[in-house]
Parts: sequence; C-alpha cells; structure tokens
Amino acid sequence: MKKLMISLLAVCTLLVAVSSSAMAANAQQKKMQNPRAVPMAKATILQDGKNKIYCPVCGMTLPMFYKTNHAAKHKGHDKQYCSIVCAVEDAVVNGTKLTNFKVVDNSTLKFIDSKKAYFVVGSKMPGTMSVVSKYAFGTKAAADKLVAKKGGKVMRFDALYALVEKSQAKDMKATKMRQGKAIKKGGMMYKKMCKKTDKRFTSTADAKSFLIKSGICGKIKGKKHQAIALYLNSRK
Repeated sequence: MKKLMISLLAVCTLLVAVSSSAMAANAQQKKMQNPRAVPMAKATILQDGKNKIYCPVCGMTLPMFYKTNHAAKHKGHDKQYCSIVCAVEDAVVNGTKLTNFKVVDNSTLKFIDSKKAYFVVGSKMPGTMSVVSKYAFGTKAAADKLVAKKGGKVMRFDALYALVEKSQAKDMKATKMRQGKAIKKGGMMYKKMCKKTDKRFTSTADAKSFLIKSGICGKIKGKKHQAIALYLNSRK
C-alpha cells in the first residue's frame, strides 16, 4: 500500500510538472506571436547607417513590424518606417520632404510602389502606431482575401494617406501616452540593470543602436530595449 501511494504521488508530481511546462510554453508562444514580424533574414532593409533596422520616427525595430513597413526617398536616400503613421508624421509634422513611396507587399514580403498597392484598412489584424490596421498587397485579389477573413475595406494609397493625415494628431497623442508609460518603466529598468551613461541621443533609434553596441544593459531586446531607449532619448 505504501509503495502504491508513493507511486501515485510520483505520477501526480510528474503530471503537474508537465502541465506547468506546457502552460508556460503556451504562454511564451502567445507572447511571442506577432503577425507583423518576420525573421531578420527575410526583411528587406532599404535605409542605411548605424540605425538602419529601426524606424527613424518611433525607434521600433523594423523586422518586428515588417508587414506594415513603408519607405520613401529623402534627398536621394531611403527612409524606412514601421508604419504609414510614422511616414506621415515625418512628412507632415517634421516637414521631411518624401518622394517615391514604397510599401511591403504582404504576399511576397517585397517592397512595391505604394501607388500600385491595395491596402486593407480596418481589419481585425493588429495595427501599428494606430488602432486601425493597414496591410498592403500587390493585387486586389490578395487584398480581398484578407477582407473575407478578417474584415476591413480596400483602399488605394492616396486615399489612405489622406485618412492617416486626418487622424495623425489623434494617433500620435495615443502614442505619446503609451511612450510616457514606457519611459517610466524604462527609467526603472535602466537604474536597475544598466551601467550609467551621460551620452545624449538624437532619436530613440540612436539610443537603441548605442545600447546594442555598448552593451551597458547586457544582451537586451524587445520591449526592454525599446523602453530603455525611449527613456535615454527623453533625457535632456
């Protein structure tokens, strides 16, 4: 009887351990799911320079939001953005003269002429820098397929640009609120896990590059990387 009880206890302990491991794995998998992301090797990075894998406006890592990436020319050089919201912010608010707009085709993961793209706007897919999602396709058939699955409507580039320009102030206000919270968290993480620096930065992207190159916070990535970079860039 004693042996039986010990055996049952061992089986129960094993089942609990397996169940806990499975739950942890599922939670981690759910946490890592991001339908906008692609592996670094599959992302086309058009811009150059030390900050090239980061959006020049918000600093977010471009491959992590690759399926909503936009790009445009400025003084002969490519600038690449996590979203059309950041592209419009750069053009309208920052006064950057942008031409030759391109966008990632979600069917091929290649950049195409934005004027030739079909955009699915307002589907149930996650948005980038806005609650309203915007995904581009090279053909209307591909765009219609997403609409059938996830809702939304198909728009062309000029209409989409005008829509984003109209909602820009609201979108960026919400972004600033989110960034404010991230800055506070970033400040706490910086004080807890990083070596101190007096360096000042020109952008969040610049701060992210510095963190990777200097290693003052160790091997940092993801939301921690973004939050600490936002904090560093906020210091005056």
